[in-house]
Amino acid sequence: MKRVRAVARKEFYHLIRDYRSLYLAFAIPLFLILLFGYALSLDVNNVTMAVLDHDKSPLSRDFTRHLDASPYFHVADHLSHEGQVDQYLDHGWATMVIIIPAGWSSRIHAGGDAQLQVLIDGSDPNTAGISMGYMTGFVERYNGALLSDFLNRQGLADIRPPVEGRIRVWFNEDLESTNFIIPGIIAVIIMIVGAMLTSLVIAREYENGTMETIRSIPLGAGEFFLGKAIPYFIIGMIDLLAAVFMGQVLFGVVMKSNFWLLVLASSIYLSVALSLGLMISIISKSLLVANIGAILTTFLPSILLSDFVFPVINMPKILQLITYIVPARYFIDIMNGLYLRGLGFSHLWTSYLVLTIMSLVLAMLTYEQLRKEGL
Repeated sequence: MKRVRAVARKEFYHLIRDYRSLYLAFAIPLFLILLFGYALSLDVNNVTMAVLDHDKSPLSRDFTRHLDASPYFHVADHLSHEGQVDQYLDHGWATMVIIIPAGWSSRIHAGGDAQLQVLIDGSDPNTAGISMGYMTGFVERYNGALLSDFLNRQGLADIRPPVEGRIRVWFNEDLESTNFIIPGIIAVIIMIVGAMLTSLVIAREYENGTMETIRSIPLGAGEFFLGKAIPYFIIGMIDLLAAVFMGQVLFGVVMKSNFWLLVLASSIYLSVALSLGLMISIISKSLLVANIGAILTTFLPSILLSDFVFPVINMPKILQLITYIVPARYFIDIMNGLYLRGLGFSHLWTSYLVLTIMSLVLAMLTYEQLRKEGL
């Protein structure tokens, strides 16, 4: 234990003296929380639109006024001729252009079909799809309001539709993407601190030529492994607590389940990341190769193949199979269960178990690799 403390102390001193490692350990995670929390949003609000009103009737103006009053739309401009439609969509000045034809209100009052044209910029499929859904819902509500007004003027009671869907959203009632993003970014932060930082640790010993000295002292592979891992485990847990605190204070993302289950899951996941980073460091023996290897095998899969940004179910089969060996997938499953669904250990134990097995296997492989290196 004394030798483990000695190796850990040496690594702590190195971290304190090397400002670049400190920057990577503390500044990058905080920067990622702020960047993802404020900038990365999957919500679509205030869809910018332009209106070309050929009808110029009180009803068409009422329709446009209701659109602008909606929290989902913002009428940025009123067009005067057809030539401006292409211009607004080509330059991205409006996401949506609505063309109200002449005689639109007359056809409504006559009880006929009254069509209007809606053009949507589809260069961003996500925004276009959500905007289309908003517009469809708005037109249905406006139709219902017109019909109700007509029936009231005729002295008739409102006709209720035979099917009424009462939709209620569970777990994320406001459908705020931040509630999903903050728990997901914690998985990325832990992987950065755990794997990317430790991937440089042993490679640095090789490049500095101190590995031969370490081999000559009475130090076992397990002691060396623990001594190198402990400082980064402590830093990773500090980053975790900072991320949880910032998520709650800055973005109002509050965990619904037990805090200690989060600490347990993070400890296991961090152990996986540390073992993975140290193994990459031993195999590569070069800072540059270790850094690139850590990015390719830990950081990118944590974002792309973990169900965090892109849904796994929409991926090709071969990529879906690869996601089963990505540790971040199981950690994000636990985080969503703890943060959004308020689940306990009895519902999430399979993900805990998979992460534990991954941690043990990777630790054993790293230990064996260190033994092969003469420790």
